[in-house]
Amino acid sequence: MLFKPVQLWENNEEKRFYIELIDIYTRLVNVYLEKNNINYEYQETDIRQELFDIGIIDDHTDIELLKQNISDKFQSFIEAVSYVKDHKTEIGNILDKLYNSKRRELQNNENNEPKIVDFFCGAGGLSLGFIQEGCKVVLANDIEEVCINTYKYNHPELSSDKVIKGDIKEIVDNVCDYIEDDVDIIVGGPPCQGFSEANRQRVIDDPRNKLYKYFVKAVEKIAPKFVVMENVKGMLKVANQVVEDYERLRVKNDLTYSVGYKVLNSQDFSVAQSRERLIYIAIRSDVAEAHHISPQSIFEEIEEQCKDNKVFTLNDALECIKPLDAPRIKNQNEVDSETTGKKIDVNNFSNNEYLNLINNNITPQFVFNHKARYVNDINYEIYKKLNPGDDATDEKIKDIMPYANRNHCFKDKYYKLIGDRPSRTITAHLRMDCHSHIHPRQIRAITPREAARVQSFPDDYMFLGPYLKTYMQIGNAVPVMMARGIARVICRYLNEGEDN
Repeated sequence: MLFKPVQLWENNEEKRFYIELIDIYTRLVNVYLEKNNINYEYQETDIRQELFDIGIIDDHTDIELLKQNISDKFQSFIEAVSYVKDHKTEIGNILDKLYNSKRRELQNNENNEPKIVDFFCGAGGLSLGFIQEGCKVVLANDIEEVCINTYKYNHPELSSDKVIKGDIKEIVDNVCDYIEDDVDIIVGGPPCQGFSEANRQRVIDDPRNKLYKYFVKAVEKIAPKFVVMENVKGMLKVANQVVEDYERLRVKNDLTYSVGYKVLNSQDFSVAQSRERLIYIAIRSDVAEAHHISPQSIFEEIEEQCKDNKVFTLNDALECIKPLDAPRIKNQNEVDSETTGKKIDVNNFSNNEYLNLINNNITPQFVFNHKARYVNDINYEIYKKLNPGDDATDEKIKDIMPYANRNHCFKDKYYKLIGDRPSRTITAHLRMDCHSHIHPRQIRAITPREAARVQSFPDDYMFLGPYLKTYMQIGNAVPVMMARGIARVICRYLNEGEDN
């Protein structure tokens, strides 16, 4: 479940997470009231059952302990819960992700969906693409606390004890203890860094690539029917060595894997971004034989499926959202403002074609993580002077460019995005600064929500944690529509009722 009863909160890290969830609950209710022009006057009422359903208490005496733990946030939270208690029908399902009782209903829904495990799951983009094509995640793992929290919140269909925070090497030996079902697909993007030593016989054996090795070990232990592994294009240098590693595996009575790889571009999957990723697909030998398929034939089907896909541009992702000003005072990134944006705000816009696609034809009531980033005076002038397509070498900013003596290596330090073509790649570096992704029409960098749209996350997908870490989560993710396109082809074979 998402919440633990307050008396079981174990450390400050857990407490921060639960307080963030309480803030989200309170803000969602307040924004709902704002959106519907409702003036609510609080009257004290018995909300114990509501708090039981959320999961934040399991005894009525815990209310005083809750008050002690969340201090100045207590009253606003209680008022929000009181409103929800009395207006369940009107408020609908907007708070369902925050109720253990609602999450339990989803998790008890037994069916025959293809089962997947997601290692290095990050914020959950790869998982979401497969879920949208009818899969069910049975285990997710990542080492980053903030990613785990985002994943838990946005994936209520998966019990929180199946979202494991920790190093893969700590769980791989006993990974089957976490899984009750046969696994159809393992997905993930293990970090690989040791590509530079081209003279070595087996670059993939570089100690810096140990996480990849643990991923392969997990495949060996779980023996899924398919594996989808994604990585940076630079991994092409060791692609054949990766193939060798998979082909050496022996699982389930000496079954083997056939493996193929291809560089795919997210824009071909109707993602509003040019992002090349190296994709590996492995198929267990009995599955390949039963369906007369190979990794190569799967890639051919994926490419054929993409032929009629529309190519969307950055403008498509940036439309239908409130224009913002960049904060000009430091340390304002966590502060909500009408002009610089809010973590949760009313959505007053309809979808365009691209947003209909990524939002599954649903227009969300709210917009999340749409907050502009602080810009100092020098950078504000640089942002203002550049035209779309201009970079750090542009003559217009020569006199104020702080890195002019290093333009040979910092050419992309500043770049104003071009609206009428797919966006340049969204990267985790946006956490450090956003100069490489300046909005094409407003004097600011793109917001986390705009970056998430470029990554084809739906607008109702909220990124938890500190503001700057939301950029990291989004930049590291696999574009959802890209994951979905790969999943669609693979799931076609899993849904044919093959008995293995």
